[in-house]
Amino acid sequence: MLCQLSSSEDPNLLVGSSTSDDAAVYRLNDDLALVLTVDYFTPVVDDPYTFGQIAAANALSDIYAMGAKPLLALNIIGFPIKLLPLEIMVEILKGGADKIKEAGAIVAGGHTIEDNEPKYGLAVTGLIHPGRVIKNAGARPGDVLILTKPLGTGIINTAVKGKLADEPTRQAAVEVMTALNDQAAAVMFSLGVSACTDITGFGLLGHLYEMLSASGVGGRIYLNNIPVLEQVHNLADMGLIPGGAYRNLEYLEEWLRWDEEIDETDRLILSDPQTSGGLLMTVSGKRADEAVSALRAEGVAGVKIGEIIESELPLINVEK
Repeated sequence: MLCQLSSSEDPNLLVGSSTSDDAAVYRLNDDLALVLTVDYFTPVVDDPYTFGQIAAANALSDIYAMGAKPLLALNIIGFPIKLLPLEIMVEILKGGADKIKEAGAIVAGGHTIEDNEPKYGLAVTGLIHPGRVIKNAGARPGDVLILTKPLGTGIINTAVKGKLADEPTRQAAVEVMTALNDQAAAVMFSLGVSACTDITGFGLLGHLYEMLSASGVGGRIYLNNIPVLEQVHNLADMGLIPGGAYRNLEYLEEWLRWDEEIDETDRLILSDPQTSGGLLMTVSGKRADEAVSALRAEGVAGVKIGEIIESELPLINVEK
């Protein structure tokens, strides 16, 4: 949609909408830039406090993907005041506030409207040095792709709604969705990675495509290297796949080159819309093992899932 609007021409706008990056970056002076993002959605879990935590972690993730430090946040909430008790909204806001506090930032206010169903999210502002911004447009041939969280939250959330996911499976998804990407971002920033994005509603393949397109390169990923939450394959085989996965896969069809042994279920898992997913970063091949070791030392499950290759088109080769 934004491509239909006139572009903003300001030399201080370091990152806008042209590369589908995770946040906007505006330079204030030679030493300081603002990083700004906004995200909100309907509940993905039943517990309002947990929903608030997940929404906040998801919004903060865009700041971390740019290598920035979150500073403050503003709540955005739609709530059916005539249908649900206000205590539910309070719990949502508490969850969000606690997660923002965990990130070392503050909630400075927000805005509420009456809506037919609950919606919650935040506008988050972060800080970074203008010369240290990590974009999705810096991937280079020879770089290694590293992913920091397992896939499958969209499929598990679909199964939970259908009451077909057991408690350990539900809890595993909640732990992934509420976990901040702060430690992964700190390691990434210290290593000086080439590019980064976070994995959310467009799925792994969709966000990788945006990175490749912005960088003018291609990519190769290995299915067997990609971490997936337990029970996701079983649930997907049962047909518990969100509609967004099908739409993501269809949209990307012309840019994908599949190993013929990869079935439809695995293709949809790689397209599964994630909520508060991990960071996908590209690191020089010489420093990839160092990056994985540094991530794991901080308790982050960093995994090498592929590499960046030369290509005139942003093609994604998916191999076993």
